[in-house]
This record gives sequence, structure tokens and C-alpha cells, in this order.
Amino acid sequence: MSALASGSAAVARAAGRASRALGRGGGTSVPGVVLLKINPGAVGALAASLGGGTALVSATNGKTTTTRLLAGALRSDGAEVVTNGAGANLLTGVAAALAGSRPRRGTTARGLFECDEAALPAVASRVHPRAIVLMNLFRDQLDRHGELEAIADRWHTMLATLSPSTRLVLGADDPAIAALGDGRDVLWFGIDDPSVTMDALPHAADSTRCRVCAAPLAYDAVWIGHLGRWVCPSCGYGRPDLDVAVTHAGLEGASGSHPRVRTPEGEVRLHLTLPGLHNVLNATAALAGAIAMGVPAQAAAAAISEVPAAFGRAETITVDGRELVLLLAKNPAGANENVRTLLLDPGEHDLLVALNDRIADGRDVSWIWDVDWEPLLPRVRRLTATGERAADLALRFRYAGLPDERLHVIPDHTAALTDALAATPVGTRLEVLPTYTAMHDIRADLVARGAAGDFWDD
Repeated sequence: MSALASGSAAVARAAGRASRALGRGGGTSVPGVVLLKINPGAVGALAASLGGGTALVSATNGKTTTTRLLAGALRSDGAEVVTNGAGANLLTGVAAALAGSRPRRGTTARGLFECDEAALPAVASRVHPRAIVLMNLFRDQLDRHGELEAIADRWHTMLATLSPSTRLVLGADDPAIAALGDGRDVLWFGIDDPSVTMDALPHAADSTRCRVCAAPLAYDAVWIGHLGRWVCPSCGYGRPDLDVAVTHAGLEGASGSHPRVRTPEGEVRLHLTLPGLHNVLNATAALAGAIAMGVPAQAAAAAISEVPAAFGRAETITVDGRELVLLLAKNPAGANENVRTLLLDPGEHDLLVALNDRIADGRDVSWIWDVDWEPLLPRVRRLTATGERAADLALRFRYAGLPDERLHVIPDHTAALTDALAATPVGTRLEVLPTYTAMHDIRADLVARGAAGDFWDD
């Protein structure tokens, strides 16, 4: 690494420390802003200095969890990992993580960066990744990203500019992702467990037309949203054969799962505290990413099984004798999977559903009408709706048939959390389904109560 890049990184780190000391926050992005301002080329130089190469992870759903799981796998052979684990996934966040990296002399270091869907091309052009993990594309934040086809087109253009040596790790179950692999070196991952097939495509399914000829796709298995085993009856284009495949999901409700996964190195078993089929797929993506980066499958699987939940993603916290689980629900596909997961657990449910409409959530909240809440509601003992758009939630649940006596509308998130916890019987669980900024609001309430560690402690 050049002295100029090293010096620029030192200045950027000092800026981050000053920002935190002044109480202005920005600790995860200010160093990146400074680094890009004073030396735009430093990002590439710092990434190139990581002898173990760099991996990037992007998707609509699951990129934070997958990055966290993959980080554990990449450390399994003793390597240091430079990563934006705090979730700052724009170019400034990646630059900040690289500026803060100072691997020990004589050690192998790998880079691993979660990337926002729109930010991925800018990051990839600078860090020249050894591997890119692309998992899924769902409707999300349409006011910022546009339709998912627009993201897929931008990614396709990006991939054409990368070195042929970059290994693609692609989710074969998503037709839009699969189309990105044509003519490339790809490690395909996905699901091959008939027991988790849904009866039909959900009405909120997004990408259901062939990327080659635009004809409607046919599915003989549907896993999550539009993810499944698909083929185009018109041109014959279909899901690629899987290299890394879930052969048994092993779902056990909100307590986790014990999947079996076929890899090029033989079958491995995972033991996840993260619930739901979506997290089985996230873990499989992490496993495939680790294999692409040269980590043996068995070692990667063992390390992934030891990684706890990411900030607000199936994170479990004990509060006043009750278990509270945070299940991020920011779009129809993610919320539907949370509902599906909760249905695996017997008995009644106490829910706190929180909906905000800030920039990071997306201003358009009409997506709540595409969530299939109805199968869960007969088993809901009590539901508290909160957030800036609590009234919209209340209307949705009333139309779904939830009786008024079981629905409590409290827009203020602090008051709603207090009320929902007090109404949840001691020894049971409160399940919290928040959008992105609502998750931060509620978790801040938990920190204020002393029930959870602060963001910087995670």
C-alpha cells in the first residue's frame, strides 16, 4: 500500500474519532466521506493491500445477515476480515471500513463488504472483488431504486466491466439473478427441498417473466416470493443446476433451523439460531461465498453455525421476564417469510408491528397490502400497531378481519413498546415486526431500558 493511501486513511480515521467525540455520530461514514474527498484512489489501494482478496454481498433481502455469517466463515482459518459490519453499505461506508483497517503484519486479511443495491457498481469498480455474492431482488424502496428490473440491468452492466477472474456466487432460484450469470464463472446456490414448497406463487411475487424472451415462467416449486424451481415454457431457459443446495431445511419455528446442504466438497450441516427459510437461504449464500473465497466447506459451516443474529435481524432480547424477538419486515417478501416462520410455532402470538415511511424505509407503504397476514391473525392474541403509519397498519389489519378488541393502535413507539410488553404474559414472547427505521427506534428504546447493548457495542 502506498504511503499516500496510508496517510489518507490515518486522516480519515482521525475525522471519525473527532465526529464521535463531538457527539455528532457518523462514525461509520464520516471517515469514508473524508477519505473519498482527499484521496479518491485510496479505496482501491487499501482494498488491493488485502492479501486474501475481497468479497461483496448484495441483495434486497438478507444482505446484512449473510455478510455477518460470511464474515464468520472467512475468519475460520485465522484470517482477519475487514468489513462494514455496522451496516454502512454505501460507498462511504465501505471506504470508512477500509480506512479503519490495520491488519496485523504477517497475517492474511480479507475484505468483505455489504453493498446497497444501488451502490454496488461504484464499490465493485473500486475494490476489484475476488467474489460477488448476489442473492435476490424484490420490490423495495421503489421511490429510490425503481423497479427491480432497473437494478438487474445496472448489475448486468457492472458485471460486464469486471475481470473475468471475479467469481460470481448467484442465487439460482431468482430468475433475475440467474440471468446475470450467462457466460461467467458462477457458483450457483439455492434450495432443493420439496418439503418447503408453497402451494402457489404468492400474489406479491415480483420477477415472474423470462429474462430471455419475456414469456411468463412456469414453476414446479416455489420457496419464497418468486424464488423457486422455474423454467420458461417458451424458450426453455430454466433454473441452473445448483452447486450448493439446501437438501433439507430443518425448520424449527422461531427457535432456528438445522439444514443440510450439498456442496462440491460433500454434505455439511448447519445449526442456526436464525429462524425461517429465508435465513436458511442466507446461510447457504454465505457458505457458497466462503467456498468461492477458498474456505473449506466444513470449516465454513462450523463457523456459520456459531454466528449470532445481526442487529435487529431475528435478534432475541430478554426484557422484564419476557423474550422479545426483532424480525425486520421491510417489504412484502420479508414480511411474508416472517409470517410463515411464526406459523411454525404452536399457540397464540403477541405482536408489535411498526411501520415508518422515512427515506430509508421507502415513502410508499402500500406494500403492506401485499403481505399475507391473514393466516396468522386467527392465532394473534394481541397486536399493537405503531410507528408513523400506525393508522395504515390498523386499517390493513381491520380489513384482514382482526377484531378490534385484539388490535391496539399506539403511534408513539416508546409507549407502544411499554404497552405491548406489559400486556405480554411473563415467560412468553413478544414478536416485533418493524420496518428499517422503526427497528432502530425500538432498539433504541431497548437500549434506554438497559435491555440491549448500544449499536457501538454490537
